[in-house]
Amino acid sequence: MAMETTLRTTTAGATGSTPGARANASSRLVPARAAEPTTESGGDKLAAGTAHGAAPLRSKAASVGGALQDQVARAQQALDYLDQVASQLEAVKGELSSKLAGARTASRQQSSDTQLSAHVRQLTSTLASRRRKAGGGVDSNLNFTGKPAAQRFRIRDLDLASLRNAGPQSVAFSVGGHGGPQLSVNIDPDQTDEEIAALLNRALAPMGVNTGLDNRGGFVFATPEANWPAVKDSIAISGRGRVATDEVAPDLAPQQWAGNGNNGSNGDALRSSLREVVQALERVRRSRDAASNALSAATVEMTQATTPPPEAAEAAQEFASTASNPDYESLLALTSALVGVSRERVLALLGLR
Repeated sequence: MAMETTLRTTTAGATGSTPGARANASSRLVPARAAEPTTESGGDKLAAGTAHGAAPLRSKAASVGGALQDQVARAQQALDYLDQVASQLEAVKGELSSKLAGARTASRQQSSDTQLSAHVRQLTSTLASRRRKAGGGVDSNLNFTGKPAAQRFRIRDLDLASLRNAGPQSVAFSVGGHGGPQLSVNIDPDQTDEEIAALLNRALAPMGVNTGLDNRGGFVFATPEANWPAVKDSIAISGRGRVATDEVAPDLAPQQWAGNGNNGSNGDALRSSLREVVQALERVRRSRDAASNALSAATVEMTQATTPPPEAAEAAQEFASTASNPDYESLLALTSALVGVSRERVLALLGLR
């Protein structure tokens, strides 16, 4: 991964960025584009030789600074995505503000409604593509923490009231392919809400699920989004077997905003929608700041690393050894390892020293 980076000074695809949004990211590292996989056809022998010869070179290079590269890539993609969302939120905010500003002719009112609906549809589409575009670091509420985004959910019929009504009991959980109840907790009706939530968290955390309380005092669970498909239909509780789970809906619901339905002329609805947009913009601003800070910290750490890790020295030595042997398999390995490494990427890496 560390061998496959480049620097860029502008952000492609981000629209409507406010001035200064990239103040801490004037030079940003991006992961190199992966080479297209080889298709087996008449050149099966060539494809097999490439995979065999290039593996050692690429595996060692990929291990150099892998965690740091993940942080950089996650922050970069988060910034690009959040810029796009901010631009679209500003467009919706402008239309809502205009509708609240004063009376309009019927034709202008209809045109404004059409424009607002178009902006809302565009934003809804962008939010729906978050997991694919945001790099895995922005959650459904547009928060960025530097960690993989989490999916929040509830376990149906598992709440404080049902646990307390059952009296003192031992509850065991299992998740996915772990097979049978793994960890159990002792629940007592005299325990506080926080104590019960902490006990459930202790039981489920080793299985990749965390437990907390929402602002209504109910349980809310979370697992990394990448882990959600393996979790959502595989949680079992002793005495109940498999239990159903329900995703917690995002706070942002643009399809319900005024002007995107029959409430376009309702002043209170317009003000409520505008308030939600302003709150969303503030959340996006905080997330952009967090992502920019994370990117700056990772870039500084990368540029200040004057001594290469042992893996880098080992990878460089193996590359040199392979290059000194002019046989067919060595040339094949070198060619494969250098696929996608452009002159600009080499200059960028040299510039980090």
